This record gives sequence, C-alpha cells and structure tokens, in this order.
Amino acid sequence: MRQDDRVTDRDAGRRDIRAAEAPQARETAPFDLAAMRMHYRAEGLTEADLADTPVAQFARWFHEAAAQAHLFEANAMVVSTADAEGRPSSRTVLLKHFDEQGFVFYTNYGSRKARDLAENPYVSLLFPWHPMARQVIVQGVARRTGRDETAAYFRTRPHGSQLGAWASAQSTVIAGRTELDASYAALAERYPEGEQVPVPPHWGGFRVAPRTVEFWQGRENRLHDRLRYVAEPDGGWRVERLSP
Repeated sequence: MRQDDRVTDRDAGRRDIRAAEAPQARETAPFDLAAMRMHYRAEGLTEADLADTPVAQFARWFHEAAAQAHLFEANAMVVSTADAEGRPSSRTVLLKHFDEQGFVFYTNYGSRKARDLAENPYVSLLFPWHPMARQVIVQGVARRTGRDETAAYFRTRPHGSQLGAWASAQSTVIAGRTELDASYAALAERYPEGEQVPVPPHWGGFRVAPRTVEFWQGRENRLHDRLRYVAEPDGGWRVERLSP
C-alpha cells in the first residue's frame, strides 16, 4: 500500500470517530445557543438621568430592582477577585450595606475570596439584573470592616446563620456533608436558640470603596447605554460614556 493510501485510511478513520461522536455532542448542547437572544427596550439611560454620585444612582436602580421589579435577591452580586499571581475567581455574595463609603459584604476571612483580597485588594462587583436588562459594575478596593461594625451586623443574622459561620471553614476541603452537619449539630447543642452566639474571630466584613461604577442599560440592536462614574482626585466624580 502506498504512503498516501495509508494516510487516507487514517483520515477516514478519524472521520468515522467524529461522526460517531457528533450525536453525543448534539445531546449535550440541545439548544441553538447562537439563536438565543433577547431584544432590549428602546428607552435608555442618558447623562441627564444620572444622580450626582454613583452611590445615589445605585440607590435609585436598586430600589427599582427590589421594590418595583421585585427581582429575586436583588442584592446578589458576583464578587471577582484575583490572587497575588493574577489568577481570578468569582462567586455570588449578598450585598448587606451600601453608602457613600462603599459596598459591604461579609464572609469567612479564611475563604478564598478573603485570602485573595489579603494579597490583592482590588475587586469587581457585578449586579446582574437581567430581567430589567441592567447591570451595575463596581470596581474598587476592599478593606476589612471594623469589629464593632461586624459584631453589629452579626447580631442581626438568624440564629442558624450565626451557627453556620462557626460550623463552616469556608473554602476548605472536607470529607463529606456528614462532617459539616455534625459540626453544626454540636454548635446547636452548645448554643441553643435564644442563647447568644459569640462573633467568630475569623468572620467579618469587607467594604469596597468604588473607583469606578458603570451603569449598563440594554438597548435595541445591541447599542446599549454604558455610563461610568470615575473617581477624581478631589473626591468628585467624572461621568464618561462607553461604546457598547
């Protein structure tokens, strides 16, 4: 058999393998992803619509998302961090407070996000309000909240959530669910309902002081409105429009 005949046979075999695998590939992707799209609204966001500060503008949009659109967990945000080597990670966290000083969330200080922030305090927060065709993207610097502020918030948490902060060594590998449930059960016996649970020393808040805050409004034909506040050295804010 000539060399070119052998190559042809090998290529044919590869085609047979691809043909056999094709139905399985179709089964794992039953939707036509390229055809999945939504047509956003005609009304947009103009510079004249914006509040004086990004936090005031966020308060407007948050009220519309939570109180008017009744979005499920409107305070859910994607927190993206990177370690000292620039390796990123993301997770969904609940926003628990915001004011002109920043956006606050709470976590275990031994978690991956907290370890990342200890090495690299720059963070991005994304509020994905898809049903309203809106996003808010906050980029800033995270710093730990004070222990008094942490304790005040911890006291507002349900009893079970307080116990959970002790039971879970967040982001660490465990043998199984049984181990976690046993840890929680032991804590529930030690601190029954009605008894004060001490604030864990390894648990607390982060406040993200914004450097930029982008308000994204979906528009027709993918010509979205993107208005971004940028912090100025004098403490003020500059607004710039980004191309979609």
